[in-house]
Amino acid sequence: MLLGFLMLSSAPVAQAADEPVSLTVLNTITGTDAVDEAVRKLAGDKSMAFKLIADGQARLKEKKEALTYNAALVLAQVAGEFKDLKASEAFYRICMDQAAKLQSAKKLLESYGELIDLFYNSKKYADSARICRELIELKTDDGKPRIVLIAVTTRFGETDFIEDDRFDTTQRLRSGVYRLMIQAITKQGDFDKALKLVDSLIKASDHWIERQLKGWVLREYGKYAEAAAIYEDVIERVAKDKTLSKEERESYLERYRYILSGVYVDLKQIDRATELLQALLAVKPDDPGYNNDLGYIWADHDMRLDEAEKLIRKALDIDRKRRQNNPNLAPEDNHDNGAYLDSLGWVLFKQKKLKDAKEVLLKAVEDKSSQHIEIYDHLGDVCLALGEKEAAIAAWKKGLEVVGEGRRELERKISVEKKLAKMQK
Repeated sequence: MLLGFLMLSSAPVAQAADEPVSLTVLNTITGTDAVDEAVRKLAGDKSMAFKLIADGQARLKEKKEALTYNAALVLAQVAGEFKDLKASEAFYRICMDQAAKLQSAKKLLESYGELIDLFYNSKKYADSARICRELIELKTDDGKPRIVLIAVTTRFGETDFIEDDRFDTTQRLRSGVYRLMIQAITKQGDFDKALKLVDSLIKASDHWIERQLKGWVLREYGKYAEAAAIYEDVIERVAKDKTLSKEERESYLERYRYILSGVYVDLKQIDRATELLQALLAVKPDDPGYNNDLGYIWADHDMRLDEAEKLIRKALDIDRKRRQNNPNLAPEDNHDNGAYLDSLGWVLFKQKKLKDAKEVLLKAVEDKSSQHIEIYDHLGDVCLALGEKEAAIAAWKKGLEVVGEGRRELERKISVEKKLAKMQK
């Protein structure tokens, strides 16, 4: 999303570990580390967090002592953590106003960007698009005559400076925010509007980065053949882009080939998807995601089941080794990947190993990050094959409770509803 990184600021003011957090304390902190520590402390103390959020809202309403940028940022992030989107936006607006007055690109990116991301990740796409539009339309050029030196990177990778007579802080943020707005509009289902907007980007700057966004919109729209054609074209353009370093080119090519493999799965062109994934595995044979995806695709289409099982088990083994080598891994995160377990359960089901498949799928749904309708659909199919009708119905009903977004989720939802209707006649 918009916030790929946060620039470091000045050294933080030290705060004792046992010192209670208050609005007074928040108004004195400086630096990213101090902000992060305050957010961490409040996120772990719900009652204290709610009290400070309420105190902060009262202060805003009564217009008493002002909140500093960092104090408002802490309260905005904490309110977001507890899904209080209304309060979070109110505090972010304090940050946004101060960032605009300071004409700070870093603070504009931080305040607007975090709010855009918060709404997008909360599936409040209309609100995400609204904040994008606000930032795009924000005027930060105060009209005073001055010459501004803007740092640019030349085609040779060197830094140069160009003169600009405008002091428009938001100018360099607008293109990225415009793309985010298109994504948010797409997620609202207004595909034609999104395509019109992305076509205007391509018309203004016919760059492959704009074209790949069009491919993404088309895929969301369900126009898979058109999306595939766009991504094929993007891959050719990236390969010929001499402004990219070797590492950048390889990274982009890997990313878009992987996306394209998924589009070909959508098109049921499994041979083409297989070809792309095998090419990726030839370069990165120990990538767990590529191993899992190829194994799952083969299993889902009743192809090369023994090879599919080996690939999926390899993905699980690689993932386990990575966890073992991570000294910072939290104990609650030390478990098998639910998506990989789902793939294993599904290939075992295809091999008619029903009891083993059920055991694996029950482990898969224990992973909270993998509670998707697809896994519960698989579990329902396995239970039904075992003659466990009630367990199958329970699994499918649970799946309907965790339906995600997107065309594939909707198609799966319709399929599960049909199964339930048939079973409950």
